[in-house]
Amino acid sequence: MPYVDRQNRICGFLDIEENENSGKFLRRYFILDTREDSLVWYMDNPQNLPSGSPPVGIIKLTYISKVSDATKLRPKAEFCFVMNAGMRKYFLQANDQQDLVEWVNVLNKATKITVPKQSDPLCQMDNANRQAESPGGKKQVSYRTEIVGGVPIITPTQKEETSECSEAGDSNYLKRSQSHLPYFSAKHPPDNAIIKAGYCVKQGAVMKNWKRRYFQLDENTIGYFKSELEKEPLRVIPLKEVHKVQECKQSDIMMRDNLFEIVTTSRTFYVQADSPEDMHSWIKAISGAIVAQRGPGRSAASVCYSEPQRK
Repeated sequence: MPYVDRQNRICGFLDIEENENSGKFLRRYFILDTREDSLVWYMDNPQNLPSGSPPVGIIKLTYISKVSDATKLRPKAEFCFVMNAGMRKYFLQANDQQDLVEWVNVLNKATKITVPKQSDPLCQMDNANRQAESPGGKKQVSYRTEIVGGVPIITPTQKEETSECSEAGDSNYLKRSQSHLPYFSAKHPPDNAIIKAGYCVKQGAVMKNWKRRYFQLDENTIGYFKSELEKEPLRVIPLKEVHKVQECKQSDIMMRDNLFEIVTTSRTFYVQADSPEDMHSWIKAISGAIVAQRGPGRSAASVCYSEPQRK
């Protein structure tokens, strides 16, 4: 679901058909920023990318005329909606029907309140270049501006090559089925049914860096893998060692949205979900698995979870 981040921008993951009429949808992290009059999408949450990583694409809100449901136009693309920007139609996939409705609403609302501005596409390109610079100001990424149907579309012409991107790259190009649906394989015994699976971002124990990992929760353990294609987990946490799982109270200090913590005997694991709903879903699923394993009599002092308040 789209959520509001600490900078009052609307953010979330969507799948986008970047090459028109290709039928290939790629997972991207979108940021709707009404103050900057732009919709920007990245390979992943910029918090998890190297500093100065450029966006994959930028569209000025001024040029978006209409956003609507496209399930009839693309019947094979589940939860699909279309964004009209001049002569170009951008097709996107939401995670579910509610996600589709919310994205369509926020995008239409944002474009309605946008005041058209007389702006030079080259100036927009320069601004994008400045945003892509590293803190030292030494690295700069070139951009290409194309006029598609009268709409300036800004895209990077080159990508920075860095070893830091290698691990994140495994999940950057994940398709919809890989990033959301549980993956069943021989790495788990048949009697340990998978309760929940999906990608989250976790903090490392030593370097304190953040990496995207594929998590799997079953009746007895929660483990994480480098990707869902891996056969061996990087680590398995027995649920009997988990003291509590809850929304992280240090999220303000860490400057991370949707952060929760898994507190064990030896370590506290900090995990960032892709949305508030996903965070609460993980907390509830892990708490439920612990209750099922230990029984209600022993779970009250061990598991800390409360339903999110609906505003």
